[in-house]
Amino acid sequence: MRQLILDTETTGLNARTGDRIIEIGCVELVNRRLTGNNLHFYVNPERDSDPGALAVHGLTTEFLSNKPKFAEIAAELRDFISGAELIIHNAPFDIGFLDMEFALLGLPKTTEMCAGVIDTLVNAKQMFPGKRNSLDALCDRFGISNAHRTLHGALLDSELLAEVYLAMTRGQESLVIDMLGETQSEGLGDAPRISLDDLDLPVLVATADELAAHEAVLNDLDKAVKGTSVWRIEAAEAEPDAVAA
Repeated sequence: MRQLILDTETTGLNARTGDRIIEIGCVELVNRRLTGNNLHFYVNPERDSDPGALAVHGLTTEFLSNKPKFAEIAAELRDFISGAELIIHNAPFDIGFLDMEFALLGLPKTTEMCAGVIDTLVNAKQMFPGKRNSLDALCDRFGISNAHRTLHGALLDSELLAEVYLAMTRGQESLVIDMLGETQSEGLGDAPRISLDDLDLPVLVATADELAAHEAVLNDLDKAVKGTSVWRIEAAEAEPDAVAA
């Protein structure tokens, strides 16, 4: 499956009032693996950015003045996203701007070119209701370093979102399986095994002081639940088996 993590930077927040795309970044995943086949454009929007937007992305009118206009990169972008599933954080925003830019050139909407759209913001809100689910917040939650992200950038944000998406959609069990698979593929799966039956393992018996401390903890738990804690119940159930043995 071919997926593209996509992000844009714009001159402002509203495509309907004349704001334009100034940067596009796409990071390619094939079968959930980064391929390095990415796409990145700076785009001359033929207008200034709003002060608020400029503070976010830092791309000045002077810097963008010699960059290609959207019409010059539209065909390459269209070919790149064609047939792929797009993964976007807050998809309506980016799709709205892309659709506006394509419409100015008489081209079809984005969703008519691609195989579908996944909105990671929607997914994050379902996974973490009531929590902050910005890209920075998700990076923190999944332990993904974004220390180098001082300003927003379409390609950088796409790379971060790719890591976030993979973390969001892969459980711990899958991660362990992947690690085991990698270990076996490195030839470690044929390593000699050790029989534990042949080992003389020492058994450490709790001292009287340790048993007393354990009993005190159980007493506190009983008081907290105003009854018998689960640890006493399990211990009582296990005693007949110990006697029978």
